[in-house]
Amino acid sequence: MEHISPIIGPVIALVAWSLVMLFWAVGKALVGARSSAEAAALPKHGTRLRDLEPVSPREAAWARHNYEHLFEQPTAFYAIALALALMDHGDGVNLMFAWAYVGLRVIHSLIQATVNISRVRTAFFLLSTLALIGLTLHAAMEFLYHA
Repeated sequence: MEHISPIIGPVIALVAWSLVMLFWAVGKALVGARSSAEAAALPKHGTRLRDLEPVSPREAAWARHNYEHLFEQPTAFYAIALALALMDHGDGVNLMFAWAYVGLRVIHSLIQATVNISRVRTAFFLLSTLALIGLTLHAAMEFLYHA
């Protein structure tokens, strides 16, 4: 492949971060369940991380909740970033928006998985959404200009 759009970098970074959150979520859930006597009563087979939530400290579920969130709005980010890459507009301001989106989502994850202060977490979510809106508007304008 001769040319790889720079916007692929933030896509790879967010996928990698999602994998970090997967391991964090599993680790927190297992530690939380291990410290709970009620978890021992759960079936040994077919139990999901979500099943451990009622018998674990609430903090143990925060990382899992965030992992799930990384498969909600970020799917739109992946789609628009790939669209921009295909249109050969994955650089400049679009690349800055993409890295801003990834950075803000990582900060959102760290807040949710540790202190989980909703007001602060929501602020980072809204800021990341603004970056996604910027990417979407740029992709739409480019598409309409060349359609």
